[in-house]
Amino acid sequence: MSKLLAIDFGMKRCGIAVTDDAQIIASGLTTVDSKKLLQFIIDYRKENDLEAFVLGEPKRLDGSETHSSQNVIKLKEQLEQDFGLPVYMVDERFTSKMAFQTMIDSGLKKKDRRNKALVDEISATIILQSYLESR
Repeated sequence: MSKLLAIDFGMKRCGIAVTDDAQIIASGLTTVDSKKLLQFIIDYRKENDLEAFVLGEPKRLDGSETHSSQNVIKLKEQLEQDFGLPVYMVDERFTSKMAFQTMIDSGLKKKDRRNKALVDEISATIILQSYLESR
């Protein structure tokens, strides 16, 4: 099997998570500057076989689009076009809050919990785990 790569897209940076080859475990990989995301994926694919992307879909509490929804839709279309792989959308509501709570539960110090890049990476992991559990 190939890996799944999840993206928690943000205008400044993107959290990245990936599965193992058996697609059982979701693990945080890194955080990438949004402008460098596509090059990161190109470089990552040189050494890793990807089956699909999992992309966090931003929504408001009522299910309507957010200010960043159109950017995520454009990214979805670009990933499909550039890489020829399926892109699965996963509701990302509350993932940042869940990521922050995960940081607290794991005992990270207050100073370390201010690291927004780590929050994005954990959010991507939560998005990916959510996708794995829903299949």
